[in-house]
Amino acid sequence: MFAKVFFVSVLMVGVNSRYLLIEEPSYSEHYEEQPDQWGSSRVRRQAGKVSISSDGSSSVMLKAPLNKDETLSAVSSVDLTNKLKLGASSVGLAYDHKDGHGATLSHTHIPDYGDRLTATGTRSFIKNDNHDLSLTAIAARDFPNHPQLPPHNSFGGSVDYMYKNKIGASAGAMHTDLFKRNDYNLGGKLNIFKTDTSSLDFNAGWRKMDMPHFRTSWEPSTSFIFSKYF
Repeated sequence: MFAKVFFVSVLMVGVNSRYLLIEEPSYSEHYEEQPDQWGSSRVRRQAGKVSISSDGSSSVMLKAPLNKDETLSAVSSVDLTNKLKLGASSVGLAYDHKDGHGATLSHTHIPDYGDRLTATGTRSFIKNDNHDLSLTAIAARDFPNHPQLPPHNSFGGSVDYMYKNKIGASAGAMHTDLFKRNDYNLGGKLNIFKTDTSSLDFNAGWRKMDMPHFRTSWEPSTSFIFSKYF
């Protein structure tokens, strides 16, 4: 475990977008977007994130400002499987407003599947020392490299709440019309420690998927996320 944490930390110099592959009857497809991975850090700007999940997979994200007021940033990320093999990789642009609003545009390549373009927009409704409430909208277009799968769109969103930057909850959903598929997720977040330059969070949640002839039960997941700020 310590070797994996060290290996992931070293990779931060090179590049947390995460995707979830679910086995379908004849192909592996789809994902669960994590809007907060590209989102605003509210006041401080994230330089990077390291995430290690309960299934042994991990991800690393690097974020670099492009202008003086640090509202526009370049973002890149890479996922690692539980065998430390490269998974999805992404590059994109992120806009962060001081009031908590934000937007991102990213391109993701998923091995053995294809490519995805994703756009997100976040609107902050409450942002003070005690409460932080925001809504994120997501739109994605997939370009599978499988002949039997045409390009298709997915739409969804999430609502996120944090209390005193210490404990929070989120709920989200995505819809893919081509497969008549709906993905749902519920989650909780606990900040373990936070300094002026770094923080460590514990995330726990449940996710499920519904299709006309196939569905899953609520499946639990956990992860630790280390963030570095500048």
